Amino acid sequence: MSSAHPITPVRVYLAVFVALLVGTALTVFAASIDMGAMNTPVALGIAVAKASIVAIYFMGLRYTTPLTKVVAVAGLFWLFIMFGLSMSDYLTRSWMGVPGR
Repeated sequence: MSSAHPITPVRVYLAVFVALLVGTALTVFAASIDMGAMNTPVALGIAVAKASIVAIYFMGLRYTTPLTKVVAVAGLFWLFIMFGLSMSDYLTRSWMGVPGR
């Protein structure tokens, strides 16, 4: 009887664990130094890398069908659309005067 799903070796999970620990250490290190305007982009870059590792290995995106990968990317695309719409609303609120001010 063959398995339809691949069996991930324990060493892969250990490597992912070590990678996430290194990412956490990088996050702590990046938070402890002052990089000026680069603090937020560096922190977001580390967070995206760690989230990608979690999605690829723990959510099983590495071994799924292409359609599942497209759905995951489409979800991220929709998230960026929502962020863009929210930021456009937030950044343009001061364009109209508020009565009473």
